Amino acid sequence: MLTRPTSHQDFDRRFRFALPAWFNMGTDVIDRWAAVEPDRPALIIHREDGSPRFATYGYLSARSNRLANALKAAGIQPGDRIGILLPQSAEALIAHVAAYKLGAIAVPLAILFGSDALSYRLRDAGVAALVTTVAGAETVAPLRTDLPDLRLVLTVGGPGPGAGTVAFADAIARASDAFDPEETRPDDAALMIYTSGTTGPPKGALHGHRVLLGHMPGIQLAQEGLPRPGDVMWTPSDWAWAGGLLNALLPALYVGVPVVAFRFEKFDPERAVALMIRHRVTNAFLPPTALKMIRGAGETVAGAARLHLRAIGSAGERLGRETCLWAQEAFGVPVNEFYGQTECNAVIGSSAGLGVTRPGAIGKPIPGHDVVLLKPDGSVAAPGEAGEIAISRPDPVMFLGYWNQPEATAAKFRGDHLLTGDQGIADEDGYISFVGRDDDLITSAGYRIGPGEIEDCLGAHPAVAFAAVVGKPDPVRTQIVKAFVVLKPGVEPDAALADAIKAFVRGRLSAHEYPREIAFVDEIPLTTTGKVIRRAFRDKVAAEAAGN
Repeated sequence: MLTRPTSHQDFDRRFRFALPAWFNMGTDVIDRWAAVEPDRPALIIHREDGSPRFATYGYLSARSNRLANALKAAGIQPGDRIGILLPQSAEALIAHVAAYKLGAIAVPLAILFGSDALSYRLRDAGVAALVTTVAGAETVAPLRTDLPDLRLVLTVGGPGPGAGTVAFADAIARASDAFDPEETRPDDAALMIYTSGTTGPPKGALHGHRVLLGHMPGIQLAQEGLPRPGDVMWTPSDWAWAGGLLNALLPALYVGVPVVAFRFEKFDPERAVALMIRHRVTNAFLPPTALKMIRGAGETVAGAARLHLRAIGSAGERLGRETCLWAQEAFGVPVNEFYGQTECNAVIGSSAGLGVTRPGAIGKPIPGHDVVLLKPDGSVAAPGEAGEIAISRPDPVMFLGYWNQPEATAAKFRGDHLLTGDQGIADEDGYISFVGRDDDLITSAGYRIGPGEIEDCLGAHPAVAFAAVVGKPDPVRTQIVKAFVVLKPGVEPDAALADAIKAFVRGRLSAHEYPREIAFVDEIPLTTTGKVIRRAFRDKVAAEAAGN
């Protein structure tokens, strides 16, 4: 746990990571609190009837011990992979903690995955046990002939189909609530999160137990000194991803802050605001996509005056100056943007309370992390020059490697720097602005343009709900900027509106950045992590340019 610094400079001067010789995420997140305050609320489980259910640290400690015993009795050993295909719930957290205590490797999986996505990850990881819903078990059942490593499926909510499937409740009912956790070191493997696959086939990013300790400075800064009395955390992000798991759930529980658990079938801005009001949420991790959807819905923030928020952290995509300023005005609290990726998360960030904030920038290197911007020749970019965001190793949030892909792991590094594939620009004050992923950058008339700033500007137009921008091949300019726009309800698309939107962006940005073409669409495809799938639009415009 971090003590509150008086300034960012003071924090940076004083703070250094000092990892313990032994560390287990499961025991430190849950058992440490259960030993002293077993009745302390850990999860607030939202129910639509308005009566929340609470899961205490003591309850979660006992249940995770029972599950660890049940898994061990079934032959699951340290190092085995345990798949967790569950929505935000007590059972999902219990499965994570049990896996960590057992010395196994938790493999979180998004509940929205289809059969192909599940089959690929379960087979690639060699998952030995899966904890899921009955519906999840039914999806997996016909896949099991191609999953020889999968020996046990535990189903939450009742019995599931097929041999080797046991009801979760029955398994833990027969097990003891006393368990001796494995003694694990910070570098021992604990968690494998698959990349979202926006740039190629998903890869399993393997993390050690130390990943939680590495996240704490960035998350506590973004959440303005978490914990404070009365703090409550919530995120709509699936706990299957680094955003939900490592930017919200585990850091909050580690410092004794209860977390609201609820799964939206589809993110609903109005319900999100209502949920935060009902549970008196003080700290939220809201990805840029969620904030843009709330902004696009307009009247959904009418209840903002009744919110109890004191800080919002945001990461996962570029937030943008327009969205940041809108959110700070709408919610009346700091919106602290931070940056990272599945392989090395929460390494750049902001903290308005410490005076480290600049709308439109992702912040400065977070204390304890050495971040540089590298040019193609390996030299460090000067202020105002674009460079690839790179993190020096060793670093506690840095992954151990890609599962069974040593060549891909080696390619992720240049010397002692992990390469993110993301371009950034630092100013004279050290603030870093996110330009875009290398494959998202648009080259037009000699300019290299990131799509994020244009998308952010489009979102400020009163008719626009959401937008995605890609480069379209052009014989004169190399590429032109093309925007795909979702309009707000009740707005009719026409050529005059397209021209008005173009002029709006050109007036706010520059002549080389405005979209020369606009296509109105019904929706923007997103990954299960809430990131825009620009690849789908790039393929579309490439086909258009080729005359197909």
